[in-house]
Amino acid sequence: MCGITGWIDWERDLSGQGALIEAMTGKLRHRGPDAQGCWLSAKAALGHRRLIVIDPEGGAQPMVSKEGGRTCALTYNGEIYNYRELRKELADRGHRFRSQSDTEVLLRSYLEWGEDCVRRLNGIFALGIWDEQKQQLFLARDHLGVKPLFYARRGSAVLFGSEIKALLAHPLVEPELDADGLAEVFNFFPLHTPGSAVFKDIKEVRPGHCHIFARGGERVIQYWSLHSAPHNDDLATTTEHIRALLEDTVGRQLIADVPVVTLLSGGLDSSGLTAMAAGDFQQAGKQLHTYSVDFKESSRYFMASAIHKSLDAPWINRVADYLGTKHHTITLDTPELLDNLLIPMYAHDHPAYGQIETSMFLLFKAMKQEATVALSGESADEIFGGYQWFAGEDLLDAATFPWIVEFGKTEVAHEAFSLLSPELLEIIQPRQYLAAKYREAVAEVPRLKGEDAVEAKRREGFYLNLTRFLPILLDRKDRMSMAVGFEVRVPFCDYRLVEYVWNVPWELKVAGNIEKGILRRSFAGLLPDDVLYRHKSGYPTSQHPSYIKGVRDALLPILDDPQAPVRPFLNIPFIKSLLTDEAPSLTHVFNVNPLERIIQINSWLNDYHVHIGNAGRLTH
Repeated sequence: MCGITGWIDWERDLSGQGALIEAMTGKLRHRGPDAQGCWLSAKAALGHRRLIVIDPEGGAQPMVSKEGGRTCALTYNGEIYNYRELRKELADRGHRFRSQSDTEVLLRSYLEWGEDCVRRLNGIFALGIWDEQKQQLFLARDHLGVKPLFYARRGSAVLFGSEIKALLAHPLVEPELDADGLAEVFNFFPLHTPGSAVFKDIKEVRPGHCHIFARGGERVIQYWSLHSAPHNDDLATTTEHIRALLEDTVGRQLIADVPVVTLLSGGLDSSGLTAMAAGDFQQAGKQLHTYSVDFKESSRYFMASAIHKSLDAPWINRVADYLGTKHHTITLDTPELLDNLLIPMYAHDHPAYGQIETSMFLLFKAMKQEATVALSGESADEIFGGYQWFAGEDLLDAATFPWIVEFGKTEVAHEAFSLLSPELLEIIQPRQYLAAKYREAVAEVPRLKGEDAVEAKRREGFYLNLTRFLPILLDRKDRMSMAVGFEVRVPFCDYRLVEYVWNVPWELKVAGNIEKGILRRSFAGLLPDDVLYRHKSGYPTSQHPSYIKGVRDALLPILDDPQAPVRPFLNIPFIKSLLTDEAPSLTHVFNVNPLERIIQINSWLNDYHVHIGNAGRLTH
């Protein structure tokens, strides 16, 4: 994985702007600690930070082709898993290769097929190509949005980058918020708005989309989307097909010239992928290394809930012993979590999700000492329907995002809007904002003609999860891993698998009357039966009282500081009432997260010098 950035201007000579493109590129050093490259022409400046995974000698970027009087320059972040097949096809068409890298395959795919090249890719990617002959910029992002890509238009210029900080390093781009941005920042429920980057007039390239910028304007193409159709395979055929897709996907994603490991929680998803990877390693005479995160005194303070049903440690040990992996548990303590609480904010360039992300950052930081690439079970729940809201009446009855109903059952989250000042509520109108976002999302759902009402509602729920919830998980996995130059691959995001399972009816998805029943059948024979049928338990968090106290101690001085930039946006008396010793327990992660987020917002407003465009009367 890498970090990419670029600056195009059809009215200005950029050939002498090396210092500025280097500054933009330098902001992404964490994403690519191994090398930096820049390329300039009259109208284009491209930058790249490299994390070496494949072909250390031959994959340097930006990569430039000058053939037949045509110059094309590529800066790219990601991995193309079918690059070997594409390389052979391109070689048969007369292309000659100078390296073994997937980067060169990608560049030559563009030379051969132009904008349609993305339709042939299987991988995770964000890319920018400057075509000198056409005087156009081509931006594209992978099918599910595993890799990030942001852009901003400023007069005759277009700027883009893997992270917003690269754009903010350019003087044309200011850190400004409008009412929509405020609504995104102060929405304490997990929700991603496709295309939004929080800051005013900075956008993200949506998953499965590409943008073509030229002097005359911009074209947007959706090259991939879900299509609804009847599912005609029976249970056995469906099970076998899912197993075959996963075996192929895991095999492709184990390819690297650096050490590869897996994340292992002892749950179905990570255990199944680990079993497949361990089998490949054993055939090659190698032992797979696996990793998990835990917290000091977790067994003492663990409290079961609908989200966290059981401790992971016994299950991790069971799977590691069964598969013969070399397992590593990274145990974190409260001081580490508190000291790094702001890391997610800096990684995202806007407030994020507290210790859920902080612990992930610390896990990847430890893993980076021994490896460069890991496989993760992310997205299986969104694809196969693993969350409790898929099966319950919440999904069928809700006229909003079903996970918001679930999270809203917790004490603080239930009263999330009470955390905000009346003046801010008047500006952002959060309930109306959420309702509008829900209507937008539902209007996109690809319906199946003749589908009964219950199944249609479930299809709607899957679409909402894939497009409004999953992006949050993919973003946090990308930012927390790339913050330490570590690559995480997500086999369940293979678009072929997503396309197929999208049309599998609910009764097959829950075969055996258990969540993700069809996936459990697909992993049969790879895992012990007790692991195969373990019920889902969410990503672990610290429930140690010292962490809750630390968050309180960090927040109270902010609430008492008349100059704290976040203060005018908050209902101070209400928040203070939550922090008293007599207040209800804050051990539930969704109760603590709004408080963590307020701490991050305060530092973000300060450190990023954020200008509030439409709400100036709330600021000092």
